[in-house]
Order: sequence, then structure tokens, then C-alpha cells
Amino acid sequence: MRELIVEADGGSRGNPGPAGYGAVVLDPVSGEPLVEAAEYIGVATNNVAEYKGLVAGLKAARELAPEATVRVRMDSKLVVEQMSGRWRIKHPDMKPLAAEAARIFPPSQVTYEWIPRERNKHADRLANEAMDAGKRGGQWQPSTSTAALDAGGARPGSGILDAGAARVVGDAAAGAAKARAALAGTAKTAGTGAGAAAAGTAAASGAVGAAGTAAASGATGASVRAETAAGAPVESGTAPSASSAASAGGPHAAAAASRDAGRTAPAAPPVGWAATADLGAPATFVLLRHGETALTPEKRFSGSGGSDPDLSPVGRRQADAVAAALAARGTVQEIVSSPLARCRQTAATVAARLGLDVHVDDELRETDFGAWEGLTFAEVRERYPDDMDAWLASPDATPTGGESFAEVALRVAAARDRLTARHAGRTVLLVTHVTPIKTLVRLALGAPPESLFRMELSAASVSAVAYYRDGNASVRLLNDTSHLR
Repeated sequence: MRELIVEADGGSRGNPGPAGYGAVVLDPVSGEPLVEAAEYIGVATNNVAEYKGLVAGLKAARELAPEATVRVRMDSKLVVEQMSGRWRIKHPDMKPLAAEAARIFPPSQVTYEWIPRERNKHADRLANEAMDAGKRGGQWQPSTSTAALDAGGARPGSGILDAGAARVVGDAAAGAAKARAALAGTAKTAGTGAGAAAAGTAAASGAVGAAGTAAASGATGASVRAETAAGAPVESGTAPSASSAASAGGPHAAAAASRDAGRTAPAAPPVGWAATADLGAPATFVLLRHGETALTPEKRFSGSGGSDPDLSPVGRRQADAVAAALAARGTVQEIVSSPLARCRQTAATVAARLGLDVHVDDELRETDFGAWEGLTFAEVRERYPDDMDAWLASPDATPTGGESFAEVALRVAAARDRLTARHAGRTVLLVTHVTPIKTLVRLALGAPPESLFRMELSAASVSAVAYYRDGNASVRLLNDTSHLR
């Protein structure tokens, strides 16, 4: 008798709120997805959405093989225990759904297993796609889904994973990781001609068609963990003039790179198509710059060594707007904030909306701009011209009596490593400042220090970087302000 695996999930953005479910039927040997199902169901609770996902998954399995034995895997302890008969079903909305699920297959053909959320990413992604479609006023369409690409599988003969390996699923960058693994694996196991042919076959079988496709899916190179130097604009997010930014390159940048190389600790992970794939769920940092203060529109240096201003009325409205947007998205699981007041106030607004606590991390504070605190760029240029020139030319230079960008990068990289290890597989909101956010993005891209002078970062903007266990990183978003419009 054939065996099938059903993975199902459901979610509600509000509980009750806009809800959807996702389900996938898998081959138990290869981990190959055979059928997917997802639907936006309107306003409902999480549990109702989870039950509807179970029903859809069982129906899809019955369409494939009504005589099969079915292993249902879900991250809902409630559904698993109730359908296994160990817990009573009391809620009136769930009783008919549970009864419907029980009728699809004979009870002797179905078993239920609880799995951690990180192992249920395929169904979770489908449910979120369905909710996103509902938000747009439509329904989920298989033709636009990327959930199958995002889910990694153990596929014999594909060169991706050993046939006996456990099925692991990732998210948006995992498709590119699969393609890297296919290309790297075939290169090792075959000659040049055969390897190229095998790589093409693996890509055609559903990994990723080409490097361009992988880049479009959001994959990047590695985050060079040992890199420390970072240039960044003033706290207002406004870059210096083009001539000033250009002066950050040349021999000064080369010298800084040489000094950085001397600081290197562990070897950097292999990058791009040569890297070994990590298909596990990443630690995803949603990077939120705090809302405006009175100093922001005046474009004044505002770091960790100044007056520690509160949010302005505009900044409080921005915090409300981003809180609403993050609540609608429904993916943030933890909140970590800089200790400075403007960040803690922004984080508190989001936390109240999401029902989460705020943890403060001192390493996420802004640069100490020393004597420049509270001054405009023009005022600093007039009062401290030599120090300003040195600061623009090298990340090792400090503002007068302040902190260099190289020093900031060291503590930000340490915080990144500590937080990614602690929150592997989870989505964490970091509420912080211009320099820490641009430093995280720069390090994720492996870009030179002067690149930070060429990024815009607005107040209350959202960026995102995903970090995989193999050391690779994927920049997902930069300076999104759509929630403020």
C-alpha cells in the first residue's frame, strides 16, 4: 500500500482576522511535493484555518491515492492531539471541520505527528501566500506560488541532498541554495561535460533555471563575518555630496581593506554558486530604523553620545504606521531594540500592536559622533574640516572625540552573530539606527566601506536580511517606506 505525507498549516492575522491555509502532499521517499493547496478563507481564527488546511491536504491525498496510508505532519499541537483522539474537541467552529477531516480516509489509514514550525515551512509559506492574495482582493493561484521552490527536499539522484537525509525546508533564498548545491554537487561527481549536463538536468527538474533566476529570487553572496570596516551617512540618512563620497575610495579604502584583512578571525564561508547549500530556515532580521526626532528633518548628527532625543509627533505617527504594517504581515516573532530612547519608543509601539516583549541590546546603538552631535554636516565641515576629511576618507577615522565606523562594525557584527545563533529559524525585528542597519546590509553583500555612502535610509524604513547557518546571507529588502504613504 502506498504511503503519502500531508503537511498542513493555517494562519490568521489578528486571530480572528484575515486567514488562510496551506497544505502539501509529499512523496515520503524523495520529499518531492506532489500536490499543493491553499486558500484565503476570510476572517477566521488560527485553529479554524489550521483545520481547513488539514481537510484540504487530506482531500488532495485522496485524489492521488485513496488506498494510501497517510502521515499528517503539523505544527499545531491542538489539531494533532485532537485528531489523534487524545484531546477533546470543544470549540463549535472546529467540531464540524474535525468530523469532515475524519471522514476523508478510514481512520486506520491516517496517523498524526507534531513537528516544529521550522519543519513545516512549505505549508506555512502556502498559507501566507493565500493570506497575501486575500489582502490583494484575490485568491491564491498555483501559477504564482514560490512555495515549492522555497522548500528543499531529499531527492535521490539530484545531487542536492543524500537520499537518506531528512527533508528540510527554507524560504525565499533556499531556491538559489538548491541551485548552488546542484551545480556544486554535479561538478564534484562528474567530468566537465557530464557535470555540466547533470547540472542542467538538476536545474530543469525544479531547482533553479539559471544564475539569473537565482539572483531574482533574492540570493546573494556570503556575509563575510570577519569584515569590520564600515562607512555610513549621518543619522538623518542623507548622504554627503558626490565628491565627498568619492573621496572615500582610492588608497584610503585599500589601506582600510588591508587593515581589515589583518583583523580576520575565522575564514569566510564559500560564496555564491560554490557554496554548500543550507536549506534550513534562516534567522531573518527585519531592520527598522526608528521614527523621526526633532533633529531628523534638520539633518543633524544624532548618535549615542548626544542628547538622546525622543520621537517627535511625526515620529510617533510613523511608529504607529509601521506597527500596523508589521501586524498585517504577521511574521515577526521577537523584538530587539537599541537602548536609545527613539528606538525603544518605536519598538514599544510595535510591540504593543504585536503582543510581544522588547529586549534591549546595547550593541545596536548608533555611532557616538562626539563633538559633532547635534550639528549639521555643513556646521561640522566649517568647525572641524580636517577631521571631516579624514572621516570621509577612512572608516578607521573618528568624529572629533567620537567613534569610528570600523569600531561600530565590530560591535554590530558581534551582535549579528550572537542574535543569529540565538534566533535561528526565526524572524526578529531589530529596531536600530542608520549606521547599524547599513553596516549589516554592507556586510551581508560583502561590499566595500564606501558603499554605505551610496545607500538611502529613511526614518521608520524597513529593510531585511536573512542569515543561513552556512554563513551565507540574503538581502531581502532595503529602505521600504510604503507603509508611510
